[in-house]
Amino acid sequence: MKIGILGGGQLGYMFLQNALQYPVEIHVLDPAENAPCAPHAHHFVQGDFADYETVVNFGKDLDAIGIEIEHVNVEALQTLKSMGKRVVPDPDALAIIQDKSVQKKFYVDHEIPTAPYFELEDWKDLICSVTEFPVFQKANKGGYDGKGVQYLPSRNGLTNQLRVPSIYETPADLEKEIAVVVVADGNGNLVNYPVVELVFNQEYNLLDYLLMPSTLEDSLAQKAEKIARNVVEKLNSPGVFAVEMFLNKDQSIWVNETACRVHNSGHSTIEAAYSSQFDQMLRTLMNLPLGSSNLYATSAMVNLIGAEGQTGEAQIENIEELMQIPGVYLHWYAKSETRPGRKMGHITLVDEDVDRLKKNIAKVNQTVQVTAKK
Repeated sequence: MKIGILGGGQLGYMFLQNALQYPVEIHVLDPAENAPCAPHAHHFVQGDFADYETVVNFGKDLDAIGIEIEHVNVEALQTLKSMGKRVVPDPDALAIIQDKSVQKKFYVDHEIPTAPYFELEDWKDLICSVTEFPVFQKANKGGYDGKGVQYLPSRNGLTNQLRVPSIYETPADLEKEIAVVVVADGNGNLVNYPVVELVFNQEYNLLDYLLMPSTLEDSLAQKAEKIARNVVEKLNSPGVFAVEMFLNKDQSIWVNETACRVHNSGHSTIEAAYSSQFDQMLRTLMNLPLGSSNLYATSAMVNLIGAEGQTGEAQIENIEELMQIPGVYLHWYAKSETRPGRKMGHITLVDEDVDRLKKNIAKVNQTVQVTAKK
């Protein structure tokens, strides 16, 4: 079976590590000649996954096409689907996810709880709108890894506004950020992993670490899982979906955003689950039965982010001390250059003792840095 992946970054790289164990031929399309997947795919094509002709030409001789990034050409995927190719996720679902204004309307139309919001085609109209501050501005298109989101604390601070069509959300009265990864086979079958608890790096608005399963009470965890499964059922598409949510202080839950691909919040499933999110991605592309989402152990995942002031050929400092921690697993994303705030890898910690996990997370954050070689 010939499978094509649009995007050759770290998600594709981790997908490949699992997929190469199967009798499949993996083709990858990415604009960067030195993408992490380039040396490892059976066939690597350098090209623009947002260009219609490039994507159609890439996929026309393949059996199935998947994504590791949402910002790809949907029209090309619709054409490939009409040619009989298996496309995961379905292009119609991807079109909903790609535009945050469409995604928010999808939640409202399906009575899925989400933050109150309004949208403006022209960002300049905010100054004359009757608006209670603070608000979060989210660009309708192109946002990724915290980019495309701007916090606007007051009417006096609008110089920081993103100058693009956007939605504007009421901030959550936040207790925790959580997520649920759900997998659908497209034939009516769903599985989900337990709720993960997310802690963010406020400087870069990126995930710092997660805990799986979360520390939520069972009733709240079940409520979050039910909401996430409802989102994926309504999207009516095969694939791996990460439903990110806010747990408010009044114990209400709002859906923040959904990713229709493997996701940072599911990385610890590689070591901690019977079938990882990357194995599930392959199963959905091959139209195989879904794997088990049961966990072997409690886990934490810590992002390795490029240190401030460091640009150049990447290295990990204090790796020897890191590898002395029991139950530690290093994932290096094979990116040639580090930059401040860039995701360069992650570390998974497996331990049944949550307090010990948190101590080891703190140890990782205090000792491990990604810097540029001198």
